[in-house]
Amino acid sequence: MTQPTDAIWRRRFLLFMLIRLFGLITFLLGIGIAYSNLVRPGGWPLAGALLAILGAIDAVFAPRLLKKMWQQQDAAAGRPGDDPTQSR
Repeated sequence: MTQPTDAIWRRRFLLFMLIRLFGLITFLLGIGIAYSNLVRPGGWPLAGALLAILGAIDAVFAPRLLKKMWQQQDAAAGRPGDDPTQSR
């Protein structure tokens, strides 16, 4: 594998993990808002639940959308797509 290809996969992996981590943090923040005194005394269940749902959706679907976008970019550029260890 060439150095630019390794750099692309490394950058993609880091972005993929950061997106998942952001979704997880958003989910946990929503749980914290719903059940603790972070925002107001007694918690704020409605706002916390909405934030937790958005965080879960982000953690699950955003990486899939990124992967799909990268596959389209790779196909357009003529690069091998899905697996960095695969050689064609």
